[in-house]
Amino acid sequence: MEPRSALIQDWPTLLTVFAVFVGGIYFVKEKTPAGRLFRYVPAILWVYFLPMVGTSVGLFPSQSPFYQTVISLLLPVGLVLLLLSADLKALARLGPQAIGTMLFGTAGVVLGAPLALLLFKAWLPPDTWMGMASLSGSWIGGSSNMVAIKESIGCPSGIFGTMIVVDVLIGYGWMGIVMSFSSVQDSVDRFFKVDRSVIDRLNRRLADFQASQRRPTEFVDLAVIVAIGLGAGFVATRLGAWLPPIGGILTAFAWTIILAAGIGIALSFTPVARLEGAGASHVGNLFLYLILTTLGAQADLRAVFGVPVFFLVGAVWILFHAAILFAGGRLLRAPMFLIATSSQANIGGVVSAPIVASVYQPSLAPVGLLLAVLGNIVGLYAGLLCAALLHWVA
Repeated sequence: MEPRSALIQDWPTLLTVFAVFVGGIYFVKEKTPAGRLFRYVPAILWVYFLPMVGTSVGLFPSQSPFYQTVISLLLPVGLVLLLLSADLKALARLGPQAIGTMLFGTAGVVLGAPLALLLFKAWLPPDTWMGMASLSGSWIGGSSNMVAIKESIGCPSGIFGTMIVVDVLIGYGWMGIVMSFSSVQDSVDRFFKVDRSVIDRLNRRLADFQASQRRPTEFVDLAVIVAIGLGAGFVATRLGAWLPPIGGILTAFAWTIILAAGIGIALSFTPVARLEGAGASHVGNLFLYLILTTLGAQADLRAVFGVPVFFLVGAVWILFHAAILFAGGRLLRAPMFLIATSSQANIGGVVSAPIVASVYQPSLAPVGLLLAVLGNIVGLYAGLLCAALLHWVA
């Protein structure tokens, strides 16, 4: 695919347009009769999809330093504010079922890769296995694992670049599909006779806590929420850059996410947690939704015409992941919430897993974050196992 210049390049205009997307979509959903349409296609899917369409028609660039700036600046802030209302004792009740579902998703990525390569290797170049091995790191925890595995196996830059395109389009496309399933989660859980009492009780408990603390937002509340979020995010970012990388897994950004989560959880035990009543999580969600617009803008649908066989490999690979995850989830009698969140914790990582979790259960974004952190930890080792299987198939 030949690159082309986007109509909108400067970051102030990009930020303005993306903010208008978020505000306009949720205004239509909450304040107009057209909001009924969002019962079938969740509003957050449009937040993700509209920038994707904009990039595909040449309105936005598919690559811009602005996107990474938004993620690195707003993600730690959003996570801190979302975790202010975390109830660790309640979250711990998800224990083995949540971790087990997450690991089934990881197994789906590790086993799906060699199966997909086996099906298509006659039409693929010999070094494809190296690119797929690198991509497995991204699909089990995030881009830091992807780069670590690339360097570990000596993946050529050409095939690595192709897999980045596959990662963006297939990975983010899968995110859109996962979010769309949220509208049928109750029906699916009833059909499979899943016991979702723990999830429902936890969601109600956190929602009731938030409702009991809810009060009109005053200027001082908003000022303190923004100050604490930005301040904690700044501290996490600076400390993350200062701490040494470990084993190619704990990079500066990974340290930043871990520290931001730790600060948010620590603050949840203090009087600062009362800021949830003034809408701290709403501010955090706004930041995450802005991040989601930048993720959507990086997925250019035109790219599928450049290397179609690789996208077919990626699609089949994702389907293997979904099949193994769904089978494992049914074995564990996990609700759709955990299956969807576990999938995104693998494929999307810490950036998007909390967003998907909040689409399914509005109060449970911390579950997505914690599962994504687990994926980031095991991703390198699982990715190297995947690389060995791919090399054997190749």
